[in-house]
Amino acid sequence: MFYQLYEMNHAALQPARLYADAVRLFYSNPLNPVSHTPWGRSIAAGAELFERTTRRYGKPQFGLAKTVVDWTSVAVTEKTVWSKPFCNLVRFERAVPAGRKADPKLLIVAPMSGHYATLLRGTVEAMLPYADVHITDWVDARMVPLADGSFDLDDYIDYVIDMLHTLGPDTHVMAVCQPSVPVLAAVALMEAKGDPFVPSTMTLMGGPIDTRRNPTAVNLLAKEKGIDWFRDNVVMRAPWPVPGFGREVYPGFLQLSGFMSMNLDRHIIAHKEFFMNLVKHDGDNAEKHRDFYDEYLAVMDLTAEFYLQTVDTVFVRHALPKGEMTHRGTRIDPSVIRNVALFTVEGENDDISGLGQTKAAQDLCVNIPGDKKAHYMQPAVGHYGVFNGSRFRSEIVPRIVDFITSYGRQNRVPVKPKLVRTAKR
Repeated sequence: MFYQLYEMNHAALQPARLYADAVRLFYSNPLNPVSHTPWGRSIAAGAELFERTTRRYGKPQFGLAKTVVDWTSVAVTEKTVWSKPFCNLVRFERAVPAGRKADPKLLIVAPMSGHYATLLRGTVEAMLPYADVHITDWVDARMVPLADGSFDLDDYIDYVIDMLHTLGPDTHVMAVCQPSVPVLAAVALMEAKGDPFVPSTMTLMGGPIDTRRNPTAVNLLAKEKGIDWFRDNVVMRAPWPVPGFGREVYPGFLQLSGFMSMNLDRHIIAHKEFFMNLVKHDGDNAEKHRDFYDEYLAVMDLTAEFYLQTVDTVFVRHALPKGEMTHRGTRIDPSVIRNVALFTVEGENDDISGLGQTKAAQDLCVNIPGDKKAHYMQPAVGHYGVFNGSRFRSEIVPRIVDFITSYGRQNRVPVKPKLVRTAKR
């Protein structure tokens, strides 16, 4: 009933939000003389702050209408090229000249961890000049009717494999944060079966491959509480009247509360500064605040089965690095991967996936030739800076582009087959 009470409370505040919005419009209207005084701007700022902190934030838009290719601005159109109940595969189609040499096909697997795929807007924008970009656009679980079935970690892996089949040969895959584990698992399963659609390269960024290395507060919490605690305390049923009414989910607002509590003082200061910027009529900084929190506060629910299986497999049992992870009864062995080039990226100050957790993939994939493996640690960035921001654009993107263009199938240098070695556990 907790989720239902949360929805009822949100609905009960709707009249107050409407009133606050009306007050904001009245006291910020330039035709109102009071709007030009600190007193009037303070009332408008307080009303906007109340409305923003009590609203439900809808799914943001990518809003990438154009990019620059070969020093020329070209239009970008979003197209859904593959769809299943819990995910859509979105292609950012660029209006490049006909007959131009095709750029590498890039599948960006966005995290299914509470935020929408638009959290990677900056990642997509930075890669668009160099690649034919596709991204996994995960669907809010509360919006998926029970009739569409369940979705767990095994289904996630199946989705990744199916999307790679849809995109065809010589595709490059990039996993940001949480999907590093299922993407590595999917590639291992494809290699074990001799799948011709195995990707050319695999880039893992800030992912929890082995959370025993430099465990963060998030990792320690999962280990300390155990899977039963999460099942009893964070799993709820989607409330009426959403389409997924009755589905067991991990609500996005709970995950958001957990993330915000880790840096609560920072968020309080940010909202205080937002209020003061509105009073001082500092529109630029106020708009930056709106842009960031419009994205950060937009959250989605996860299916309970996916969330619990992920917590148990990745954070409690450490099944992948121990060689104990399975997919529908088949053990996942990263040591069978030898045709896919591997690039791992970490942030020096990452407080979600600690240093070494992503690099662990290098140790598990023992049969990838050394000249097809690379690792990069970006100094002075946290988790978000691994896939967004100025350092990402200037330091990380050029390395990713160089890696995927070097190991595209058309550029691949034949490697003499080697005996498969078993990864050390």
